[in-house]
Amino acid sequence: MPRRRTDLRILSNSQKLRHNSTDAEMKLWRVLRGHQLKDIHFRRQHAIGTYVVDFCAPSMKLIIEVDGGQHLDQETYDQERTAYLESKGYRVLRFWNNDVMHDLDGVVTVILDTLESQGNLP
Repeated sequence: MPRRRTDLRILSNSQKLRHNSTDAEMKLWRVLRGHQLKDIHFRRQHAIGTYVVDFCAPSMKLIIEVDGGQHLDQETYDQERTAYLESKGYRVLRFWNNDVMHDLDGVVTVILDTLESQGNLP
């Protein structure tokens, strides 16, 4: 039997999250999918350890999270989660749903500026 890097429960959860994406996640995914953004490969609802992140560009070590109002009540959890992901070498960008829905160009600019500052873009 092949060995999996991620627990089957986590994989199952990531699949459920993909099928229940928020409007903001779907709007950003339309920009990120299919190598449309500077030919970068993004994954949606990607499992890393025990966490599932909204979007991940593994080759760029970049994670993008789109947060709704529930994140106001889970600041400690989000900080621990971010610390874990950063310990694995990832850079984590967080955007509010409202930012994605009303300023998608600004969100994309921040993503591209981050990649450029990391030396990942020409």
